[in-house]
Amino acid sequence: MKADELVAVSTSLGGDFKSIEPHLNRLEKHLTLRTYLAGYTLSDIDTKIWLAIKSNRVAVSFVRKGSYANLYRWFTYIEQVHPEIQAEVKAADEARKTKIQEASRAGASYNLALQDTDKGVVTRFLPEPSGYLHIGHAKAALLSDYFGHEAYNGTLRLRLDDTNPSKEKEEYQDAIVEDLALMGIKPDVVTYTSDYFDHLYDTCLKLIKEGHAYADDTDVDTMREERGKGIASKRRDRTVEENLRIFDEMKNGTEEGLKNCIRAKISVDNPNKAMRDPVIYRCNPNDPHHRTGTKWKMYPTYDLACPVVDSLEGVTHALRSTEYTDRNPQFQWFLDTLKLRQVYMWDFARMNFIRTFLSKRKLAKLVDTGRVWGWDDPRMPTIRGIRRRGMTIPALRDFILRQGPSRNVVNMDWASFWATNKKVIDPVAPRHTAVLKKDHVKVAIMGDETPAEPRTEEKPLHPKNPKVGTKKVAFSKELIIDQEDAKSFKDGEEITLMQWGNAVVRAVASGDPITSITCELNLKGDVRSTDKKVTWLSTQGQKLIDAELWDFDYLITKDKLEEEDDLEKFLNPKTATMEEAFCDEGVAKLKKDDIIQLERKGYYRVDKGYDEGDEKKVVLFCIPTGKNK
Repeated sequence: MKADELVAVSTSLGGDFKSIEPHLNRLEKHLTLRTYLAGYTLSDIDTKIWLAIKSNRVAVSFVRKGSYANLYRWFTYIEQVHPEIQAEVKAADEARKTKIQEASRAGASYNLALQDTDKGVVTRFLPEPSGYLHIGHAKAALLSDYFGHEAYNGTLRLRLDDTNPSKEKEEYQDAIVEDLALMGIKPDVVTYTSDYFDHLYDTCLKLIKEGHAYADDTDVDTMREERGKGIASKRRDRTVEENLRIFDEMKNGTEEGLKNCIRAKISVDNPNKAMRDPVIYRCNPNDPHHRTGTKWKMYPTYDLACPVVDSLEGVTHALRSTEYTDRNPQFQWFLDTLKLRQVYMWDFARMNFIRTFLSKRKLAKLVDTGRVWGWDDPRMPTIRGIRRRGMTIPALRDFILRQGPSRNVVNMDWASFWATNKKVIDPVAPRHTAVLKKDHVKVAIMGDETPAEPRTEEKPLHPKNPKVGTKKVAFSKELIIDQEDAKSFKDGEEITLMQWGNAVVRAVASGDPITSITCELNLKGDVRSTDKKVTWLSTQGQKLIDAELWDFDYLITKDKLEEEDDLEKFLNPKTATMEEAFCDEGVAKLKKDDIIQLERKGYYRVDKGYDEGDEKKVVLFCIPTGKNK
């Protein structure tokens, strides 16, 4: 091989055996009459390829078995004669230990004592493309990314578990990849369970031939009842020949085939019901698969596909939520029965939040019935939804990683989630001003210090962070303020007009709502002496910007929705409110996704900028801070 070919190989040894086998064969041939890959001493390419093999558990396993005589000779020679090459491995290990200690000090224990990490770590994130990623998926993805990349300098695989064409769409598949990128997660390899349909078909054939699986035409309700009571199916003792014949009927989608499924022959009455002959293949002839079309009329279930493909792809540690704990013995049964490479399991607690549900089926119902605007609605617990509400990615990562991989199941309040976000946005969010349009109050300014003509001054956008920049603030004798503030004023009371100075209330118009007041400037007054600090806008010297201020409530009224609960009975009848407002002229410069603080009103994310769309107005979504919702 030429130098550029060796360089290409050095970057292609991170996958499963199927993908790296051609490269190992080429290296085996290249080393037939060579001690080193290039030249007569240890070269940079020797180091890169040795480290690449060393860090891939699958690759190093095959090399150490002696399957490739020349490659084995070269690998062990480099290891023995050049101990300096181990320095990089040791340095990476020390860095890993430091990261784990730092993460643990941040609030969660990451000292999991994962098995055989010295042989390399390959984690995977395994979503089904049947909906958008939600906050529960985010924990699985971020933990797999943390242990795959940060803690052990290993590999993270993304595998889309596309085994149910009735629920899956290419739209969801693309959205998952995009959402992971938004969270800063970059998988090293992207695959699909459908890539392995041929292999899984052969695997099921093997199970049937060895007497470990059988065809069953028991109806769904009866099968559920029998499994619950530990009663054997009347089809459990079918002959291997009969099972193979029916499996072929299923493959062809015949009338007889469609009545059957394939079940693993594990146990009838195991106390763990996940072990009671689970279904591993079922028919679906009506829905074309979004990747394989109509090639298949039957598909493997998660219970079969997960352990088989995990092992095949070289996954070393599979992290999944505790709802799968009962399936761990089943996972191991498939590995043992099929004599597959070991995959270690680690269960972590799923994140649950009060007055929130994460069922894709129930979330899809809200979307389909128009109760929400879509999967990215700011009331939805999807990644896109909470980002649209104003959650920043650094805060999302920090919050989830601080929860750690604990198995303790808790129902969390959203307050701590949004409080984490406030710490990120408060130091950098530009400050702007808004006055509600409804019943806004006109303020006439009088006194010797009143500007004869409107003028503007540059003021800081942030009181403590000059890097945020400045804005123009307009001053004049005509202002507007909120009705709520005006109602709190008394004649003769001294107030502070924020970013201007003090003023004395000289007259308040009678009536409800109040329509106007008169104030006399007292700029020499001490702003520390006043109880009321008031936001205001000048109606002269600037163009006031129309805005919509949106706020949102929980979708449901019950803290924890149980599986048997009727969703309709607990839906919150009013979950969105909108108020129209005037904003300072600087708001017109804001772009979609900018985050600001409207002083005395809260933090907001820009959902639509002033120049976006036909209507000249800004749409702002209120961001919770942990004090309220």
